Amino acid sequence: MDQTENTRFPEFDFAEGEVLLIDKPLTWTSFDVVGKIRNSIKPLKVKVGHAGTLDPLASGLLILCTGKKTKTIDQYQAQEKEYTGTFFLGATTPSYDLETEVDQHFDISEISTEQIHAATKQFIGEINQFPPPHSAIKIGGERLYEKARRGETVEQRPRSITINTFEITAINIPQISFRVVCSKGTYIRSLAHDFGKALNAGAYLSSLRRTKSGDFSVENSYKVMELVNHIRSLNQKVSQ
Repeated sequence: MDQTENTRFPEFDFAEGEVLLIDKPLTWTSFDVVGKIRNSIKPLKVKVGHAGTLDPLASGLLILCTGKKTKTIDQYQAQEKEYTGTFFLGATTPSYDLETEVDQHFDISEISTEQIHAATKQFIGEINQFPPPHSAIKIGGERLYEKARRGETVEQRPRSITINTFEITAINIPQISFRVVCSKGTYIRSLAHDFGKALNAGAYLSSLRRTKSGDFSVENSYKVMELVNHIRSLNQKVSQ
């Protein structure tokens, strides 16, 4: 193992506890990532958990904890998050993202750049937000997305969240790029939906990437298979 690899991969102690920063790939579930890492360290029989779910259609920073560090998951989960991504303006979907097909179209020909920037202001600070109908929140012991897929509607209560930063970084109608810094429990899909309503039009989330969580950045993360292959190589050396 050369010096570069030593720097990239420290001496792990998964049983005592590690905090692993993973760049979750698009289409993977958070559980898929946990499963890959758990299987790679299976001989150690240690716990592995994540600190904050990312939807399959989102990529970016996923914090994993192993061993004794799993006791700190709630602490990491509560940290402020940063996201970048794009909204598609002029249409809506039932899931507020690309998981479902477009169900409505809107005329956005008269919406100006100034209106788009101005619309962000009403979302800054502590606000009430309704989770998307297609979310993993449980009501009556069942996930909301399971009810939504059956066509059932459920009355939801808004949640209090905080958005500290909401900036538009690029406008290429119908795609609008953004950066958001927000509290735990914020649904960026709901923000996309509400942002469209604020412009008297529709919008849905067309891409999303978590870039930071607390002091952790995706820039310092591992690719899933990069880490898995390294762990497997260590296992082979131990077994020889």
